[in-house]
Amino acid sequence: MTAVSLGPSPARRDALARRIRLLVTATIGYNVVEAVVAITAGTIASSTALIGFGLDSVIEVSSAAAVAWQFSARDPAVREAREKRTLRIIAFSFFALALYVTVDSVRALTGTGEAGHSVPGIVLAGLSLAIMPFLSAAQRKAGREIGSASAVADSKQTLLCTYLSAVLLVGLLVNLLLGWTWADPVAALVISAIAVKEGRDAWQGRGCCAAPTWATPQAGADTHNCDCCS
Repeated sequence: MTAVSLGPSPARRDALARRIRLLVTATIGYNVVEAVVAITAGTIASSTALIGFGLDSVIEVSSAAAVAWQFSARDPAVREAREKRTLRIIAFSFFALALYVTVDSVRALTGTGEAGHSVPGIVLAGLSLAIMPFLSAAQRKAGREIGSASAVADSKQTLLCTYLSAVLLVGLLVNLLLGWTWADPVAALVISAIAVKEGRDAWQGRGCCAAPTWATPQAGADTHNCDCCS
């Protein structure tokens, strides 16, 4: 009886691993620049929203670096062994981001941390809004095909950065044009809730149909309700 392959061939897996390493490297490089620009512009404009956005970029770098470390191993077995630790790092990154955004939003809503006007911040948010979705989609696609929950989870971190870019852009524009300083922190609280959910999913190892080797599914568990299947 001929065996049927349920996943990509070894050559295809190697190609996908190289693609993920390239995408993660690009994500790290962009976020380093983004963090420096955002924190500098935020400090000049006294904008807590911009500074928070820059710190989110730092968190995104840590998440991407964790995936880069995992996929730096050439041996697929070693990469699988690193999966759980990588997911834990990504989960903590989500939780840290949610905590900071929540605290920063509450400060802004209570009048102790209003976002200032910043044209460089508006330009940066617009660029991130245009670039991040493509990086996220490409890594998510490769992660699904290779069956890596950590790669998919990191792509969600990048996608969350896209949401934050939109929140920052709208908040800075509304603040600049209409003077509504409360718009940014309210929207940011919604992003914080999303970050908590994604962090929980990463902690539980959800996000790919190909379960990590360290996770043993319970009998009767539904393996179809996952991102890799969609």
